[in-house]
Amino acid sequence: MTLDTVKRGQSCRIVSIPDNGVRAQAIRFGISEGEIVVCDEVIPAGPIVLRKRRQQIALGRKLAASIIVE
Repeated sequence: MTLDTVKRGQSCRIVSIPDNGVRAQAIRFGISEGEIVVCDEVIPAGPIVLRKRRQQIALGRKLAASIIVE
């Protein structure tokens, strides 16, 4: 399952970020493999808003589609 398919309120763990460019960008957002995030909002035709602890992060769909979660 990829990060762009999670539903609002769903918690998931980042399993893999296979692309090096995507991994570098995700690390800038504070997201790395093994992190647990909660989907706060899925904006139609827009970004996925995640919560990591008390921080909210908005990821574009293309970036989220490259991140594998469970």
